[in-house]
Amino acid sequence: MPPVNSPALQQHPPRTGAAAAAGQLLDLVEWSTAAGAWMLELPQRRVTWTRRLAALLKLPHDSAPSLPLAQALDLYAPESRALMTSAFEACVERAVPFDREAEIITAQGDRLWVRTVGKALCDPSGIVVCVQGLLQDLTEKKRAEQESLNATVRLSSTLASVTLDHEGRFTYVNRESERLLQRSSVQLLGHTIWRVLDDDGSSRLRSELRAVQNSRLSVEFEEFFPVLGIWLELRAYPFEEGIALYLRDVSAWQQSKEQLLLLQTSINRLNDIVVIADAGSPDAPHPRIVFVNDAFQRRTGYSRDEVLGQTPRMLQGPLTQRAELERIREALAQSQPVRAELIIYKKDGEQFWMELEVVPVDYFDRGLTHWIAVARDITTRKASEDEIEHLAFYDALTQLPNRQLLMSRLRHVLAQTDRKIGALMFVDLDHFKLLNDTMGHSRGDMLLRKAASRLASCISPDDTVARLGGDEFVVMLQDLGDNLPAANARALAVGEKILAMLGEPYDLARYSYHGTCSIGVTSFNEDEVSIEDLLKQADLAMYQAKAAGRNAVCFFDPEMQAVATANAALTSELRHGLRHHEFVLHYQPQVGSDGRMLGVEALMRWQHPQRGLVLPDAFIPQAEDSGLILPMGQWALESACAQLALWAARPDTEQLSISVNVSVRQFRNPEFVDQVMNVIRRTGVRAQRLKLELTESLLATGIEVTIAKMGILKKAGVTLSIDDFGMGYSALSYLKRLPLDQLKIDRSFVKDMLTDPNDAAIARTIIGLAQSLGLSVLAEGVETEAQRQLLSQFGCDCYQGHLFCRALPIDQLEVFMRSIAQ
Repeated sequence: MPPVNSPALQQHPPRTGAAAAAGQLLDLVEWSTAAGAWMLELPQRRVTWTRRLAALLKLPHDSAPSLPLAQALDLYAPESRALMTSAFEACVERAVPFDREAEIITAQGDRLWVRTVGKALCDPSGIVVCVQGLLQDLTEKKRAEQESLNATVRLSSTLASVTLDHEGRFTYVNRESERLLQRSSVQLLGHTIWRVLDDDGSSRLRSELRAVQNSRLSVEFEEFFPVLGIWLELRAYPFEEGIALYLRDVSAWQQSKEQLLLLQTSINRLNDIVVIADAGSPDAPHPRIVFVNDAFQRRTGYSRDEVLGQTPRMLQGPLTQRAELERIREALAQSQPVRAELIIYKKDGEQFWMELEVVPVDYFDRGLTHWIAVARDITTRKASEDEIEHLAFYDALTQLPNRQLLMSRLRHVLAQTDRKIGALMFVDLDHFKLLNDTMGHSRGDMLLRKAASRLASCISPDDTVARLGGDEFVVMLQDLGDNLPAANARALAVGEKILAMLGEPYDLARYSYHGTCSIGVTSFNEDEVSIEDLLKQADLAMYQAKAAGRNAVCFFDPEMQAVATANAALTSELRHGLRHHEFVLHYQPQVGSDGRMLGVEALMRWQHPQRGLVLPDAFIPQAEDSGLILPMGQWALESACAQLALWAARPDTEQLSISVNVSVRQFRNPEFVDQVMNVIRRTGVRAQRLKLELTESLLATGIEVTIAKMGILKKAGVTLSIDDFGMGYSALSYLKRLPLDQLKIDRSFVKDMLTDPNDAAIARTIIGLAQSLGLSVLAEGVETEAQRQLLSQFGCDCYQGHLFCRALPIDQLEVFMRSIAQ
């Protein structure tokens, strides 16, 4: 559309009068309506336009002033050209005015929505001479309308909206409302909303909507509608025809609120403490408490009002572990969860243990904003743990450290590279078992407690006194200096102090007891040594102190270790010998005054695979110490009774007896009497043919038990003899009470009685004593005929020794018996 050339549309030199006024009016119309004027000249069918229209179409300044109608119509978008062509042609041919909206394409390619208005001008005869019109820019209006439409569409599709008349009847329902109300518009329009949602009148819907009508004010509320099974948010706005109502399903929100309320209620009713605090800021570095539950108030004594806004430091006290607090702070600074056990203080100052788990909270990705602490009172558990730890590491009777704690402290001391010389002491109470047996365990426990207390008073706080068990204590001394002789002197001083303290009288429930102890000491320095070796060394030294007469302090000597090693090796060999049947019995005849054989003594020998035949003096003492004497003695008893059973079946040997040596340890075994009776019963021998030789040392202690056991055996018919009589253990008052059959004179008196008047006097006295008590006498170790004759003169009529026969294996003994029978 080229610029209009008609006088009415062209720019001319300044006009006056009506023409100027018309031009100004056109300019005003174009400016106010964002439009440009155009004119279609007929019959030329050319379109001209104003400069404003040319600017609207973004035509170049040097463009043609007019265009043919066909070219002008090409400015319209392709989809609008047919519409606009038809409108122009109808106006030209029949003077039909038009008002059309279409898109036009500017000279720069932009699309604009425009309104094109045209009206024909006719001559008096009614022929159209030209068409005039305006082209108005509607782009902004269309954009606004489209946005409004889009918003309306979005609103109508996402937000349920209805309108109600003054009676509450539906007058409009959108699609979302149909979905939300679960009914079609046909089912809703014309019906009241309360009939649909509140038929029984239980909700506040009716009252709220009537309040809107009366007050002409909007209202917003939430209500659950059972008929729909959902929560609705309702926003009501009054308008002239009634109420506009917007509805939104808030069931999920209500469920979240209920869950939040349930969670808060649950947290408040938890037994565990829950604290929420903000994480602080650079201006306020310490967190402030923003929430506590009921358990917090119950456990700490603080109310919510007292703690909200306060720092958790108010719960700390003198014993709160600073290291743990620092560890928590570092973990939270790195937004890491942390677990700790802390001592917390109540409002009244009472402390309690709390197990705490702290979790940082990153609220909306803003970094650490809060932390949540969940804690539980573990005071009772801690007390139990302390008690369990005490039971695990301390002796229940004396409250001293036990073996486990001693080992731990020893390991710690020995692991130090710059340690001073130290010492380990084994302290054993002398004759403690005798006190236990005679005075009872209650007094024995009392003695242990008092001894433990005295021991603890003898050492410095850095040293340790521990009870290993029974009456054995261990003292560990530290920091005795760098000089070994000086350190040993200090250890000896402590040992002597312990001897003195434990040697003082004890008041044991109105019973005055005087006791002693034996102490073994070994020192340790920077030389590497194992704990086991230290304990062994101290133990060996303690036994050396006992061997030296008790009530003494003895330091470890390496020779003790050599002896102990040899004894351990011998014990191992003895066990091997028992398993592989290396022990045998040799029998030495016992004869009467007429030379007739009365019986034999069974003597144990060890047929060692490397050392050959080993006599009992080389292994019996170690068998006693190791406890192996029990199975060895049982084997000897069973073997002797088996031999007795064989002899009982032969007329020439049925009168023979066999003597079996019984050690003190074997006799004091609680099952010894039953073992003897079982062997007699199993082998079927006559009990009178079995003679048990008991050592005189058996009479030193426990005489009442000894007498009782001997009485049972005697009643069963077993013959009882005291071996090695005269060694000094027997008291005549006890001897007369023993159910004995025989006294056996020790060989040491027989050996020198021909040359030593004292030995002869002792032998004569023993024989006379036996005769006065109605006992037989047997002298062992008779080597010469002169010894036999002298013993016969004293009244002894039974002998044993090399004068008659040495101890022989059973096959050689059989040969010997046949030879004397002939």
